Amino acid sequence: MPTPPETLRIATRASELALWQAHHVADLIRAAYPEITVSLVDVTTQGDVDQTQPLWQLGGTGVFTKEVQRVVLEGKADLAVHSLKDLPTEVLEPELCLGAVPARECRWDALILPRGSSLVAEADDPLKCLPEGSRIGTGSLRRQAQLRSVRPDLQLREIRGNLNTRLGKLDAGEYDALILAAAGVLRLGWKSRLSCLLVPPVMLPAVGQGALGLECRTADTSTRLVLDGLNDPQARLCTQAERALLGALRAGCHAPVGVDCDITDNQLRLTGLVMSPDGTQRVQASREVTLSAAPANWSALLAEADRLGTQTADALIAQGARELIDR
Repeated sequence: MPTPPETLRIATRASELALWQAHHVADLIRAAYPEITVSLVDVTTQGDVDQTQPLWQLGGTGVFTKEVQRVVLEGKADLAVHSLKDLPTEVLEPELCLGAVPARECRWDALILPRGSSLVAEADDPLKCLPEGSRIGTGSLRRQAQLRSVRPDLQLREIRGNLNTRLGKLDAGEYDALILAAAGVLRLGWKSRLSCLLVPPVMLPAVGQGALGLECRTADTSTRLVLDGLNDPQARLCTQAERALLGALRAGCHAPVGVDCDITDNQLRLTGLVMSPDGTQRVQASREVTLSAAPANWSALLAEADRLGTQTADALIAQGARELIDR
C-alpha cells in the first residue's frame, strides 16, 4: 500500500492567478496531510512568453500546460496545477494522469464594464446595455461566436495578458467591456468587478471552466494517494463528461465549443454547443444519465460520465458539429 510522501513540489505558471491556484492546492494538501512539506516550482510557458498572438494561432492545445507537464515528467516537481480548461483532452503525455479535480469555482463567463461606467447590465439580458458597435475584449473563439450570434454589431477585439493587465486596458478606455471567466476574478478577490454573469442560454462556458486539474506521474502512487483525497465528486464527474465530449469531437480547448453540465437528484445532465466562428451556425444537444454506480465505485462513475460525454458528442456530430469545428 502506498504511503503519503514527506514532501510535494507543485509546478505552476508564475502568473498571479496561477500562483493563487497553486497556493490554494498547497493549503488543501497541508490541511489533509499536515506532515507533508509543500513547495512551489515556477514555470514559464509559451502562452506566458507570447502575449500578443491570439491563443488559437499559437497552436491552441497545450500553450499553457506543456512546459509545466515537462517539469513533472523530468522529476523536478511532483504534481502540476492547471486551469482545467487549458489542459488538453488528448493523451499527449501517457506517463501523466489527472489525479484530482477539487471543488469548482463559478463556471460562468462574466461581463465586466469599466470602473465608473454608467451602464447597468441586467441579469435577464446582460448584453442589452452595450451600445451598438461597442468594443468587446475577448480572445476566445467560443465567446466570440456566441456574441456574434446575438450581437453582430459588436466589435470583438483580441486581448491578452494577466487579469490585472486586461482590467487596466479596460479602465484606460481601450475597450468598452470585457468578457472573462468569472472564476479567475473571484479567486483573486475582485468580485466587485463582475458587472453580470453570463449564464445559459446567453452563453455556455468552456469545457472545465472554473475547475482546477491536478496532474501527476501515473507511476507515482504516493502522490496519487494524496491527490485522490482532494477530488470533489461533482466537479470531477461533471468535468469528466465535459472533457469526454470535447475529446470525442476532436476539438481543441480553444475551439468554439460550449458546455453546461450539472448533477441534480443523481441525474448527470450535459448540454453541448458547437458554433461556426462567425456565429451564424450552431448545433446543440443535451443528454442525461442516472448515476447507477455506488459512490464508492469511483471508476464506474467516471465511466458513466465518459459515456454521457461521448453520447452527447455523437448527437452533435450527427448534426454537423465536425464541419463547424473544421472551419
